[in-house]
Amino acid sequence: MAKKSKKMQDALKKIDATKAYPVGEAVALAKEINFAKFDATVEVAYKLNVDPKKADQQIRGAVVLPNGTGKTQTVLVFAKGEKAKEAEAAGADFVGDDDMVAKIQGGWFDFDVVVATPDMMATVGKLGRVLGPKGLMPNPKTGTVTMDVTKAVEEVKAGKVTYRVDKAGNVHVPIGKVSFDDAKLVENFNTINETLVKAKPATAKGQYIKNISLTTTFGPGIHVEQTAI
Repeated sequence: MAKKSKKMQDALKKIDATKAYPVGEAVALAKEINFAKFDATVEVAYKLNVDPKKADQQIRGAVVLPNGTGKTQTVLVFAKGEKAKEAEAAGADFVGDDDMVAKIQGGWFDFDVVVATPDMMATVGKLGRVLGPKGLMPNPKTGTVTMDVTKAVEEVKAGKVTYRVDKAGNVHVPIGKVSFDDAKLVENFNTINETLVKAKPATAKGQYIKNISLTTTFGPGIHVEQTAI
């Protein structure tokens, strides 16, 4: 087992491992014990009582956080004609079709989110093997395959985050930066929390949310109080 650094040990001493903190207290504590020398990301992690192997329990989607994430997302849009012009007007960083496919096949990945109009998916499909593993493949469930490219681009720029349950039933979502006011982090947390509660599959049995923890980059997890769902 790797030895914990002194900073991590000091941070852990301030956490009551037997306690589930109200979200406001968890946010304040996470910021207090943060020891990163940069504006660390604050992330929430959920352990859900679902079986991702079942199609109806593969929880995935996207939500716009009211206070953004603190990170400016670079958006690539696959579109042609008027839709390409709309994407550019909405603030997309890169817009194209076959030319962008060639760039990506050549190793270019200077973007964070990919949006595509439905008619472009046959073209984008050529990139499945490289975009898929990176979680960059456009998907209707996250609003990134759409004819409304203006809305898609504007939402990403406003602080849209995607969430997806992994094989172990975990969901990880950034909710902002350490520099954010506590109230803004709490509001962002409440938004993703409400979204995930509503996403509960009808076939999920027992307690849906098993555990919630809050952490910062490099920081330890803090157990967050929850209501049994």
